Amino acid sequence: MCNNSWKWVAVVVLVLAVSLTGCAKKQTVKSDVDPGSAPAVTEEAYVPQPVEQQPVEATTPVDADPGVAVTEEQVSSFADVLFDFDRFDLTEPGKKICQDVAAYMRKNSGAKLLIEGHCDIRGTAEYNMALGDRRAASVQNYLVSLGIPAAALSTTSYGKERPLDSDANDAAHAKNRRAHFVLK
Repeated sequence: MCNNSWKWVAVVVLVLAVSLTGCAKKQTVKSDVDPGSAPAVTEEAYVPQPVEQQPVEATTPVDADPGVAVTEEQVSSFADVLFDFDRFDLTEPGKKICQDVAAYMRKNSGAKLLIEGHCDIRGTAEYNMALGDRRAASVQNYLVSLGIPAAALSTTSYGKERPLDSDANDAAHAKNRRAHFVLK
């Protein structure tokens, strides 16, 4: 009996180790292209192609003007609210943008607005999702303080998953630390 008990201990330790560390997740991508007919595309070489979008509203511009933020999903009628590194508090320029958004929302009482929180590529995915949530909530709370009904506002976080600028430099990081507005 003593001879078999070390085997049970080893099995229990192995099961605990696997359950605590988890298994690596492998992503598979299926393609309709014959592998011999197209060159291999690595993750670094992949450039996403634009997806045809349905217009959000007739007032949404088709092409963004210089300085107007664009995510891969929606063109925004408003400038993005930018944040300092690792911060979610509004700056004076950010408050001015929110005041412009609030003025629009007051004139268009039926409008609904999604506030997207975004981060730069530094930090873990989990940390950036939480920071994106705090950035979107900060903008939402300020808009509510300006008299916009909370029911007209919703928030989401994309963390570092949808960068506006994919470069890895200070200028790109500054563009990616933002709250983006999408009229619904």
